[in-house]
Amino acid sequence: MPRKEQGWITFQTSEEERKLLEEFCQQSQRTKTEILRELVRGLNKYSSAPTSLPTKEDVKEDTDIADVEVGSQKKPLKVSSRNILKGVVKRVITGAVNTEVTLEIVHKVELTSMITRVSAEELELSEGTEAYAVIKSNDIVIARE
Repeated sequence: MPRKEQGWITFQTSEEERKLLEEFCQQSQRTKTEILRELVRGLNKYSSAPTSLPTKEDVKEDTDIADVEVGSQKKPLKVSSRNILKGVVKRVITGAVNTEVTLEIVHKVELTSMITRVSAEELELSEGTEAYAVIKSNDIVIARE
């Protein structure tokens, strides 16, 4: 149920539009409500020129979503974690199943994470490459741009 200051917006869409929204939600791992709110909030950027709606290029420039290549497609990556630390890979120790990856965040500050060997290979992690420590609760995951 909406809060007192909130309300409902209901509108009709074609089957194709509904499927498009659902696929986007699935790919970005976000709800329909989150996507639609973001689109509505973005409209105030264009209120000074009501006759020209934003193009796909305008929206892409203004978004904080990173494009990530999955297979042969680029997909948006949105992360709920707010603790994202950029670093440089210092060590990669590959085992049969897992890989231990150590990032140097700042001089002499290192974080180590155990990730699957397959994930390390897909991220193309090697000493000297930039990567991110994404910290959620007590887990640290590694990501790259």
